[in-house]
Amino acid sequence: MHETPDELHALQSLLDHSFERASDHLKSIMEPQRRLGAERLVAELPCPAVLNIATVTKAGEPRISAVDGHFLHGHWYWGTAADSPKARHVAARPAISASYTPRDGFGVFCHGRAAVLDGAERQLVVDHFTDVYGRSPEEWAPGALYARIDATWLTAFAMTEEEQGATG
Repeated sequence: MHETPDELHALQSLLDHSFERASDHLKSIMEPQRRLGAERLVAELPCPAVLNIATVTKAGEPRISAVDGHFLHGHWYWGTAADSPKARHVAARPAISASYTPRDGFGVFCHGRAAVLDGAERQLVVDHFTDVYGRSPEEWAPGALYARIDATWLTAFAMTEEEQGATG
């Protein structure tokens, strides 16, 4: 876990506010006992996680692809080649959605804006990736784009142990 108490508090506020604004259909799926709080969410997310992100083309069409998502300090972080379609999309149109659904009965979903990193925050991510992957991403992807998702809506749920046992 990389979150400070203040970051966990902010994440919990975002989760609570997002559930309040959820549709009735989503609320029927993500019943209170299934909702993940901030501490459990950060404890259960692997690092990296296969994060599916959707960006928007110039024509307004959605494009989905997968990245290595790293949940740090209450945000998803990811990287891509500087000349990739994802990089062009977020530079021109930063609206983004992301989901992490590793198995039936567990999901994290968010909407927000992608913020392209520079300076100290970019270096923080490069250092983190180096720790995770055992070598600097600058070696295999020099000049890559690194981004943070500033979520305006984020939900997370997991089926209860009883529900998982009934389906397994």
